[in-house]
Amino acid sequence: MILTVTLNTALDVTYRVPRLRPHDSHRVTEVAQRPGGKGLNVARVLSALGHEVVATGFAGGPVGAVLRTLLASRAPAVTDALVPCAGSTRRTLAVVDAATGDTTQFNEPGPLITAPEWAEFLNTYNRLVRGAAAVALCGSLPPGVPVGAYAVLVRTARAAGVPVLLDTSGEALRRGVAARPEMIKPNAAELAELTGSRDPLPATRDARRRGAHAVVTSLGPDGLLATTTEGTWQAAPPRTLSGNPTGAGDSAVAGLLSALVEGLDWPGRLARAVALSAATVHAPTAGEFDPRTYEEVRGSVKVTQPQGQERP
Repeated sequence: MILTVTLNTALDVTYRVPRLRPHDSHRVTEVAQRPGGKGLNVARVLSALGHEVVATGFAGGPVGAVLRTLLASRAPAVTDALVPCAGSTRRTLAVVDAATGDTTQFNEPGPLITAPEWAEFLNTYNRLVRGAAAVALCGSLPPGVPVGAYAVLVRTARAAGVPVLLDTSGEALRRGVAARPEMIKPNAAELAELTGSRDPLPATRDARRRGAHAVVTSLGPDGLLATTTEGTWQAAPPRTLSGNPTGAGDSAVAGLLSALVEGLDWPGRLARAVALSAATVHAPTAGEFDPRTYEEVRGSVKVTQPQGQERP
């Protein structure tokens, strides 16, 4: 079983409009709702890959009830182990401009988590992590959750012998990486914020020195850069794919984590992650991927090592 943690879950609402124009009224041609938050996106992709997945985090209020109903109604199944909270789960609104394909995103703040609710979550997490093959800790922290929360969760998993992939940003990432997770997956901006360097290669090495065993950085359409205990690799898709990139990073996390559990080597992990990320660009919403694109791209991902690096 793979455990995903989404402390700041969301109900993702997508509006499609013919053209997005500032200071104007718009007729929405399509509305879609789905369970969201980075960890739930990861969970849905992992489940589609055939893995048993349990999702925990917080959900509350009428919005949280809708989120849980949608999570239960979608196949393949993700086991719901979300912890109730008194505050209402946030919504995220994505407005898709049909003329350009561009997406504009609006993210509400999360609910205020009380100390008893946080304690209840820790009890749930401590129970679940003991039965997990791997853990994904994903996304932002809702108000009330300690800024060092991910560091606590990483240490708990490590004490149980369970590898952790951490995908967050800012101070939560800074504190979490010091707890020595198996892997972190920042994008280039998050990596620069963590290390102060905008050059991805030395920045990934710096992030490893801060505690992560492996650092896999999203380079957008250029793929992934990984610095690990076994070497450094860059993986790129065979071509640039047009579409909606929302959720592509979450699919990359699912690819990395599933490949870790299955025992693939680093080139294999990166090839899967890049292919899933590319296939998500061709999917209608985050948490999904286009199977045909995935199969087409997976065998064509170019995995190389920077000059001076030798494959172990």
